[in-house]
Amino acid sequence: MKKLHIILLFFTLSFGLSNVSQAGTYAKTQYPIVLVHGLFGFDELLWVDYFYKVPSKLSRNGAQVYVATVSPANSTEIRGEQLLNYVQEVLAVTGADKVNLIGHSHGGPTVRYVASVAPELIASATSVAGVNWGSPVADMVRAGLAPDSNLEGVAATVFNAFVNILELLSGSDASELPTDSIAALEALTTEQTLVFNANYPEGMPSSYCANDGDLLAENGVYYFSWSGGSTYTNVFDIADPALALTGLAFNESNDGLVSSCSSHLGYVLKDNYRMNHLDEVNQTLGIHHLFETDPVTVFLQHANRLKQMGL
Repeated sequence: MKKLHIILLFFTLSFGLSNVSQAGTYAKTQYPIVLVHGLFGFDELLWVDYFYKVPSKLSRNGAQVYVATVSPANSTEIRGEQLLNYVQEVLAVTGADKVNLIGHSHGGPTVRYVASVAPELIASATSVAGVNWGSPVADMVRAGLAPDSNLEGVAATVFNAFVNILELLSGSDASELPTDSIAALEALTTEQTLVFNANYPEGMPSSYCANDGDLLAENGVYYFSWSGGSTYTNVFDIADPALALTGLAFNESNDGLVSSCSSHLGYVLKDNYRMNHLDEVNQTLGIHHLFETDPVTVFLQHANRLKQMGL
């Protein structure tokens, strides 16, 4: 019966998308959508959304959208507990039974944590360029900061101060969102993501780069993922040179910080958009590859997909 259910869902996923121009109800999912930022992320910073223009576009098309408040830098488990609290608040406010979680970068493992420990509250968990198998960039930085060394202490002080400034500018309460940049870095290494995957395996493929993760996991949650596979995507984007540089740490398709293979979770919608790690959330300020789908449209289409699946 489960196999038949999956086959029917495949046709919905592949062919069931309506016309994006159907504003008003196109993205009206049954359950609220909660967006979750990644490392050094924020809700809104100086009037600029982390998910640039995504919440407003989803809202105009009928979705109930919330942007979670979690630590910009901390371990996956701590961010996950913060997200769980936020989800419970959303459920209390809306009266909904569940939410659809969508997490970018470190937000990918963060939404996985909540879906694993509280699956009864989660309809779907979507990972956008999620660091699900670690990142060579995190591995390199961690290798250069020996545990308990003076250099690690200096780096922690600098990055924690940067995070606190982000929280101040975004209006977050730093006292409620503890910062630990070293714990965040550790969580994104290959070694620690493997530990995390063993503890929270739902939706994960059988091996690195495999594409056999469960769409519908045994915990009753639907899992999806997508990501980019390019680094330098627009000459006018000031962030592209930096991501092109970090992309040199990989020997495979990547978005500058996460490999296409590392992003795989559940039903892989696409892993090679011509987008880098910031393009995936429509940054910087909406500048992206001229001949690729608008990142906001990708989110909108996914909301419609969830809607058609009754989620």
